[in-house]
Amino acid sequence: MTDAERPSVDSNVRLHDPGPMRAMAHPMRLRIIGILRMDGPATVGMIADQTGESAGSISYHVATLAKHGFVEEAPELARDRRERWWRAAHEMTSWDTLEFLDDPARHAASEALRRTVLEGYHRELLAALDAEAELEPEWIEPSDSSDGAAHLTLEEFRELSADLAAVRDKWWARRGEPAEGTRIVRWMTHVFPRSGA
Repeated sequence: MTDAERPSVDSNVRLHDPGPMRAMAHPMRLRIIGILRMDGPATVGMIADQTGESAGSISYHVATLAKHGFVEEAPELARDRRERWWRAAHEMTSWDTLEFLDDPARHAASEALRRTVLEGYHRELLAALDAEAELEPEWIEPSDSSDGAAHLTLEEFRELSADLAAVRDKWWARRGEPAEGTRIVRWMTHVFPRSGA
């Protein structure tokens, strides 16, 4: 993906309203956003081929994402007037759960989106497990799935989150143009207080 095809550097859409959150809380829409962010601009047909969904279904989801500003047309890539290319409008999507706790509609929309994101992570991890048989051993060896727990104060909990964010930010800065010998490597972190503890 060239710099011209990539969303603007460090662009982040911050969600505040339930409408966009509900729009994004759909597994296929999250998958489309992921494809456009990681692989670059694509047509509806290209996304349909990659996902196995019908072009009509993808077109509907892309239109919904466009309505809420998550994707935008990339007309400079079209070879003729009938061809429509789409790109991600932002590199990241974020929201602050605390902002929604006192608003039942916004909290419900936030929770639905978070559940869809977590389900997507689960599917992606299982797909990576399925794909291991096709990988070279040296690309399997550094892979890791692990968890842990410790008794922490609130300040220590915040410090742990900040430490993990620093690691994430260090490697996020390497997301530029693919180079020889590289592959996309995904990471996912979750830090949360254990329920009932």
